[in-house]
Parts: sequence; structure tokens; C-alpha cells
Amino acid sequence: MIRPTVRVARPGEADYVSATQVFNLAAPLHPAAAVTARSVAQVGEAVEYAAAHGMPVRVHGAGHASATSAPMEGCLLVRTMIDGGVEVDASRRVARVPAGTSWGAVVEAALPHGLTAPHGSSPLVGVVGYLLRGGLSFYGRRTGLAVNCLRAIELVTSDGKARWVDASSDPDLWWAIRGGGGGFGIVTAVEIDLLPVGRVVTGAAFWPAEDAARLLPRWAEWTRHAPRAATTSLRLMRLPTLPGIIPAELSAGPVLCIDGAVSSTGEDDWPNALGHAEELLGPLRSIAAPIVDSWRPATAEAVLTAHLDPPEPVPTSTDHLLLTELDDDGLREFLRVTGPGSGSPLVDAELRQLGGAFAVPDPAGGVLSHVDAPYAYVGAGLPDSAEAAAAIAQHHGVVRTALGRWDTGRTAPTFAGRREHPQGHLSPSQLALVDRIREAVDPVRMFAGDVAAHHLRPGSPDRNDREVARHDHR
Repeated sequence: MIRPTVRVARPGEADYVSATQVFNLAAPLHPAAAVTARSVAQVGEAVEYAAAHGMPVRVHGAGHASATSAPMEGCLLVRTMIDGGVEVDASRRVARVPAGTSWGAVVEAALPHGLTAPHGSSPLVGVVGYLLRGGLSFYGRRTGLAVNCLRAIELVTSDGKARWVDASSDPDLWWAIRGGGGGFGIVTAVEIDLLPVGRVVTGAAFWPAEDAARLLPRWAEWTRHAPRAATTSLRLMRLPTLPGIIPAELSAGPVLCIDGAVSSTGEDDWPNALGHAEELLGPLRSIAAPIVDSWRPATAEAVLTAHLDPPEPVPTSTDHLLLTELDDDGLREFLRVTGPGSGSPLVDAELRQLGGAFAVPDPAGGVLSHVDAPYAYVGAGLPDSAEAAAAIAQHHGVVRTALGRWDTGRTAPTFAGRREHPQGHLSPSQLALVDRIREAVDPVRMFAGDVAAHHLRPGSPDRNDREVARHDHR
């Protein structure tokens, strides 16, 4: 008999602490036991242990989505940190990425080949969870949702066996796992398409928040006709005082930030990227001079840090909406509840520019292959005390009410911040078909607790029935 190599740790043990680490310190995880799996064999051993002890299995990698997780009492948590590193096949523009890998490692591996990836807004974000939740990158208006870059998935199912899942090996599971909300098994690696990208113009510009009433309408008008090469966000920010990390002029009071990236496909396209960046930034700089401005020509790795996400774990409380086109009333309401004089306790209130290829269904895509909304709203606060947490939660409700006229009732799962809040990117008919496929893959419901909460706003349309019909093989 082969002795198991994976160690099952219990609360109070050092291995338990490391296996349950999360990025959002306000959303700790408390499973009955936890393991860190560093090979496919160890993942299989963890599944066999759970089956033998009657324990449901929960899964995470980098731990960025812990606030959307259901309670884990009685569960075995498997943290996937699979060894092996990123493997790049430059001739095919493909990378194999082990589960637990961060986007920073993928970009670093692809860069020498003139390639990059549709990564998240932080180099620390884990690849697998981000992709299976859709993925909204700063290349997305040109290339679409990041999940569409998936070519294959390696998965360990509830029988402890490893499976290769792609369009030819298991078309139903291949469709459902890409955006279906988890609960199919434990992903141990993914194969993804890489992006050919030349130089980029990327960075962040900051103005005093008092200039927001003049800058926001200009940015919003630009977004309505923006080139697909550009993906940006506008943020009202109240940054904490962090000497050596945040410039003092940015933490002295609320600021407006516009960040993002304008990409080129190569040297022939580079003049276009420069022109597109000037079309955005020139008028804004003429309205008011930024107090900090880091927009610049750069290579692809600079896009990883353009959004200035925290470099280390922090407590966070977030909320998210997908919005229709914001008219003048919508822009005024956004400023009223997030801008100067609003009393907002949010450290960040963001409008992420969508549209372009984000809104285009991928004919070869999974159940989630596009997001049809012009903007995503994301609000975030730092609940470092009970009083702060209550104030932030209350203000999330204020923003929801203010933007209710423009709320699509849908969400992008990448941005879903809390399990109890409305989360919906699939229609009822899509959910029903995904559930049937999930039941066939996990008949013992070992991974049922990992299925994402899905609550559509009442009256939300049942969209994408053509995709459902195409995959309904009853």
C-alpha cells in the first residue's frame, strides 16, 4: 500500500494556518481540516480522505474570493498550490498553468516571447479562480472575457481520478465548467491561449475629488465611443495614510483616479495606441492638472500594477453591480453617493469600462462567454473595526438604492464580493442545465458546498437560451 503524502491539518496547527490563508482578512475560513496539495496525486489523496471520513470538500488557491464562500464547518478545505511552474509554448501561443499560480508568474513567463495573458488587476490574483469566474482584464475590450482563453482544464473529480477536459473530451462539462459556478471538482491545471501584445500605454492619473464633476462626464462620453484597444476605470478613492507606499498628496483627501491600459498588437499598431491614449488623457489633463500621473508607454508587465491593488492581504468589504449606460442623472447619482460631501466610508468606488469585446458572445465559449453591460460598479471599504464594518455595509445599500435605475440585475462573478448579496450571471435555464451536468460529474455532491450563490434580481431576463439549447442533450 502506498502511503499518503498529503498532510491533513487541524485547527491550531501551522499547516492549517497556511492552508487557510486568504487575501481578504475580513473573510477568514474555518474548515474542520485543511490540506495544501502540491501535486495531482496529493489532490487525489485529499479527495479519498474526505470520502473515507464523510467530509464535504471545499477548494481554494490564492484565496481572493473567500468572502463569497459558504461556511465550512465539517468540511475539508483543499488549497491547490501545484508544483511545476508555468510552461510556455511560444510557437502555439499557449501556456500550461498549475493551480495556485498567480497572474504575475504567468506574465513573467510569457513576456520574453512577446506574449501576455488576460490577467486580473493584481499580480497576486490566482489564475484558476479568476478564469472560471469570467475574468475582466484591461485587455478585455479588445479580447473579451478571460475565460474564453481557456483551451483545456485538468480536473480531479469526486472519485479521486484526474480528468482532461476540453471541447473534444467532454463537451458538456467543458461548456458548464467555464463560468458555471464551481462544484465540479478540483482543478489542478489549465491550458490557456496567450495574447500577442506589443507595447502598452498604462498607468493611473489622480485629481482632487473636487474636479470629479467636470472630469466624470468627459470620461463617460469618451467611453461611449472608445476604441477596443482601451480598457479603463474611474474611481473615487479615500486612500489611507501609508508613508512610503501611498504618496502623501493622495491620502490628504478624496481623489478621483482614472487608470487602465491601451494596448497595441505590435510596432505597426503602436502609433494607434499612442493616439488613443492621448484622445482619453489629453482632454482630461486640459480640464484639470493631475496631482499624480503615471500613465506612460511601457511593456506588458506594467499593466499588472496599473490598478494599484493592495500588495498584501487586507480586510475588505465590497459590493458590485452591472450597470446600463449612465445618463446625466446616473452620473450625478454616482457622484452624490461616492464623491465629495457624500460622507462615503468607501476607500474605492469604481466604474469599470466594459463594452467592446466583453459584450460579444464567443461561439466556442462556455456557459459564461460575455458580459453585456457598459459598466461595472465595484465599491470597497476597509472594515478594520465593527463600527467601520457597519458604516460600510450601510453605505453599500445607499449606493445600490441610488444606482437602482441603472442596475441590470446581473453581475460579473469576478467582482462578486459577498455571498449574501445578489449575484447573477446565468439565466434560470442555464442554471438548470449546469446543475444537471454538475450532478452527473459529482453524483455524491462532494463539492456541492463550493457552488457559487446565484440570485438574480426579480424580473431579470432569461437570456442566452440559444446556448442552453445547443448544449441540452437530453
